Amino acid sequence: MLTHPTLDQLHALGLHGMAKAFADIEAGGDAASLGHAEWLALLLEREATLRRDKRLSKRLQYAKLRQQACVEDIDYRTPRGLDRSLLTMLVEGQWIDDHANLLICGPSGVGKSWLASALGNKACRDNRSALYQRVPRLFTDLALARGDGRHPRLLRALGRVDLLILDDWGLEPLDAAARHDLLEILEDRYGHRSTVVTSQIPVDQWHALIGDPTYADAVLDRLVHNAHRIDLNGESLRRTRKPG
Repeated sequence: MLTHPTLDQLHALGLHGMAKAFADIEAGGDAASLGHAEWLALLLEREATLRRDKRLSKRLQYAKLRQQACVEDIDYRTPRGLDRSLLTMLVEGQWIDDHANLLICGPSGVGKSWLASALGNKACRDNRSALYQRVPRLFTDLALARGDGRHPRLLRALGRVDLLILDDWGLEPLDAAARHDLLEILEDRYGHRSTVVTSQIPVDQWHALIGDPTYADAVLDRLVHNAHRIDLNGESLRRTRKPG
C-alpha cells in the first residue's frame, strides 16, 4: 500500500483522525497482522474520537464556564446540604431534555458557581450547548448592546443555548431595562430550554428583588415553578480549604 498518497488523500478529505491512525498503525508494525475490517474499524474509531473531542472543545470554549469543574469531583463529605439523589438525577441530564430549571442558593463560598459549572461541563460532554453568564455583567453587556445594534442578536443567542447559567443573581437591584431583558430571556427559554440560577438571596426574597410586581410575577412564573432546588449551607469552602 502506498502510504504517502493514502495519507494525502485522507488529509485532503478532512479525515485527519483516520490519517493519524493510519500513520500510527504503519509505524507500529501492526499493519500486517490486521485484516481489512480491523483496519477500517480502527481508522473509523480514531476519526470518530477526534471529531467528538473537537466538538466538545468547541462547546466548552463557547460555554465560558467560570471554573474547571467536573461532576465526578463533587464533594459530598463537607456538610453543606447536598442531596446526593438529586445531584445524581441532575448529572444524568434528563431534566435538561425536559426543559426544567435549577435554582442553587446559599451563602458566599459554599460552591454554587462551582456546582453550576460542573453541570455545565457535563452538559457539554453530553453533546448539549451551555453558556455561563454572570448576571451583573450580562445586564451591562445587554445595555451596551442596545446602542450598537447587537441587542436582538444577543437575546437570540441566550434563548437558543440548551443550558444557560445565570450566576450571582441578586447582587444588585434590577433597573427597568434589566427587568425587561430578564423577562424576554426567560420567555424565550420557557418550555424550550433549561436555566440554572445561582444566588446568595433565598428564592422567597426574589419577588422584592425584581422590584416591579408585574414583572416579578412574570419572571418567577417562568423560572421557579418548574425548577429543581438546591439550598446550600455551611461555612465558606474558600476559608476551610488550605492554600495549594
